[in-house]
Amino acid sequence: MNAIISASELADALAGANPPVLLDVRWQLSTATAAGEPPFDGRAAYRAGHLPGAVYVDLDQELASAPGGRGRHPLPDLEVFGAAMRRAGVSAGTPVVTYDGGTGWAAARAWWLLRWTGHPDVRVLDGGLPSWEGPLETSEPRPAEGDFVPVAGETGVLDADGAAALARSGLLLDARAGERYRGEVEPIDRVGGHIPGAVSAPTTENVGPDGRFRPAAELAARFEGLGVSPGSPVGVYCGSGVSAAHEVLALAVAGIPAALYAGSWSEWSSDPERPVAVGPDPQ
Repeated sequence: MNAIISASELADALAGANPPVLLDVRWQLSTATAAGEPPFDGRAAYRAGHLPGAVYVDLDQELASAPGGRGRHPLPDLEVFGAAMRRAGVSAGTPVVTYDGGTGWAAARAWWLLRWTGHPDVRVLDGGLPSWEGPLETSEPRPAEGDFVPVAGETGVLDADGAAALARSGLLLDARAGERYRGEVEPIDRVGGHIPGAVSAPTTENVGPDGRFRPAAELAARFEGLGVSPGSPVGVYCGSGVSAAHEVLALAVAGIPAALYAGSWSEWSSDPERPVAVGPDPQ
């Protein structure tokens, strides 16, 4: 099953016999709060207009635990996550489509969590809300309670030690902007740089100017150029495990399985005992 769905394909699916549950996961990474500006309000954006039948999911509250030693967006408590999914109408036998405001990062975080916890049929709307040409609605639906019960996967996620080991034994990709990888700027975390051995692979390069994923063959060629080889394990991290989920999604589109380091740089850099590399060289 393809991990993404186009707007036209989604319109057809919604008109079909088994329409998907729609999750609106609008969220933005913002450093504006440090300057005293209000943060992005995804719920307000949802109330102003969303895909018909979509239910809003709060990334900070329902797709992550409270920030702390495990990073800014550590994995959520599965009871909280499961309750949010059931509230949205997610059942084990119901297809799910997630979308956000266009970057795909937050939608990919929801996609990854659902897949990692055992849901068999989840896709991301390619291009997000801007790709949708149909009507929007402002009313908040109240779907019937779903029955999905998340179970943590035995594979597919990395902790700090696992990420460090993978950087030596396989391929660890850093999905942040190149300047953050190199340590030239660091607007959020304690220190700039990257995990020693990690390869710079900005997630923004997985999409075209319209925000939609590049064709699978182009993505496969990109990742091969970054060092992906058949049978070699691949992992991804970013600042806090959100844009990295988008890179895991891009890898899935290319047919490449990958693990997510959920704590990412926000966890790694919080411990002054962990090594930090700077500059363009992985080491």
